This record gives sequence, structure tokens and C-alpha cells, in this order.
Amino acid sequence: MSSEPTMRAITQDSLGGPEVLRLTDRPRPSPLPTEVLVRVHAAGVNPVDWKSRESGGIAGLLGAPPFILGWDVSGVVEEVGFGVHTLKVGDEVYGMPWFPRPASAYAEYVTAPSRQFALKPRTLDHNTAAGVPLVGLTAWQALVDAAHVTAGQRVLIHAAAGGVGHLAVQFAKHLGAYVIGTASAAKHDWLRELGADEVVDYTQVRFEEAVGDVDVVIDLVGEGHDATTSRSLETLRPGGTIVAVPSGVAPEVLDSARARGLNATAFLVEPDGVSLTRIAGLIDEGAVRVEVEGVLPLADAAEAHRRVQGGRTRGKIVLSVMS
Repeated sequence: MSSEPTMRAITQDSLGGPEVLRLTDRPRPSPLPTEVLVRVHAAGVNPVDWKSRESGGIAGLLGAPPFILGWDVSGVVEEVGFGVHTLKVGDEVYGMPWFPRPASAYAEYVTAPSRQFALKPRTLDHNTAAGVPLVGLTAWQALVDAAHVTAGQRVLIHAAAGGVGHLAVQFAKHLGAYVIGTASAAKHDWLRELGADEVVDYTQVRFEEAVGDVDVVIDLVGEGHDATTSRSLETLRPGGTIVAVPSGVAPEVLDSARARGLNATAFLVEPDGVSLTRIAGLIDEGAVRVEVEGVLPLADAAEAHRRVQGGRTRGKIVLSVMS
């Protein structure tokens, strides 16, 4: 008698701290029409993961536990469903499938629509590629689709040394912007290597007193952390735009922006295989570097969450799924 195929996955039976994450066996998914089955080699870990684990983030969209966290995937196509024409078995791919619905990336296999994946950058291994999709798409869509950054503009990026931030610095530079980043002093030299024209140590000075005449602010910190969003309005020139990524725009901040002739917009990243292809091209051309600070085995997902939750990582933390 044949048994249902299974896979290793990190699940949680309750909301809570990192200790709720545990390695289990789960049924292996099968692709529906237009979907692919991807054998996951590595999965990226993002702040939305630990926030959702605790009950914040997008926990409300995941349903009640048990569930499997994770959205960043790099792996190999193992099976294609009916109607798939863009990918084939054996393709090395990366993606951020299903977001903000569950993708269940902390597992050996995932299924998702084929067009939510793209061929991974040729110059990256799976561990590094897994650190790209969510942060890369967030940075790209915030700059290109939400803020419409053009050459010659002055762009201020908060938390410039983080996962999203270090790619946003490089994308903004690629788009021809003058790039200003906020980060602690230890990360200034590295950010200048990535292309930042100015770096402000937010621990020593109030950034709104050090920076002005900005066209676009990419706020990766949020209003809950020393009111970064509302303080950023002080840096913008008339007609300037702030894109608030983690916490949206509070009504009072929106009112303040409008009163000053500024644009304030909330933001949520979307799956986008086309943009991932563009990002892969920039990486393979050497125009963009990806920083992965650490790679841990799948079984150590709890430790990975602790590191990301600490908020001091440079770049990304990744789980290696292949044993």
C-alpha cells in the first residue's frame, strides 16, 4: 500500500516566541494547473515572518495555527502543472509566491503559480538567491512603482543597511538618484561601497536636521520607531513623496503631508516574476550585490528568527533546506 509523500517543514501550533517553531513532517503538495512544484533549496527569513509568528505582521491572513511561515524561495522546478509554458522541470528558480497569503516556504517543497517565479540569478547560489525575492521586490516596487524615482532625484532610505535597504540603495543608484541612507556608524563604509552618496548616523543626529530637499523617502522603519514617518516629512521638498513600508501611513501623518503639499503612501509588496527577472539581470551584470549575513539549517529556524528579530543584521538571514 502506497503512502502519501511527505516533506520536512517548520510548523507552529500556536502563536508566540521563536520556541513555537518546530521541525515536523507534512504532506507534500502537488501543483494545480498553471502551478509548479519547486524543491526548495533555501528559504529567506524576513521581519514579516517573526511578526506573523507572534500574531502581528500578516498573521490575520494566515488563519489559525498550525501553519508554515516563509515566502522567500530558491530551488528547482520538480513538476509543472497543466498550462505552464514559462518554466520547465529542472529550472533553477526564485520567487516570493502567494504573498500576503501563505506560501509555506519553510519546507522542502512549495507549489505556486509559475509566473510568480523567475529564473534565479545565474551568478548566485541558492542560499544567496533565497535572500533576494521579498526584499528585492519591496525595494524595486517601492522605488519604481510607488515613488516613480527618476535620475537626478534625491532619495532618502531609512534602515539602509537592512535586507530591503541595502538593495534599495543600489536600485536607487542604478536609477540615477542621489542616495542618502540612515544607518549606524559601523555600516557607513559598506553602504558607501554599495553606492550611497551620503550616510547619516541616526544614533548621533536627528536625520531631519541633517538632511533636506529630498524628493523621495523610502521609510523602512515606520511610525512606531521614534516617529520616523512623520519626522521624515521635514526632509521633503514641496511635492515630494514618502513611501511608508512597514506600518503604513497614519491618518494624522497623511493629513500633515497633504497640508504641506507632500505625497504619503502606504505600501505592500506583490509577487512579480517579471520584476524578479529584471532584478536577476542587474545582479548578473554586477550592478547589484546581495548581502547574506548568515545561513542556518532549516531545523534552526527559531534561531534565525531570533537573529532577524534583533534588528541588527546586515543584509539577510537564510535557511538552508537541502540536507
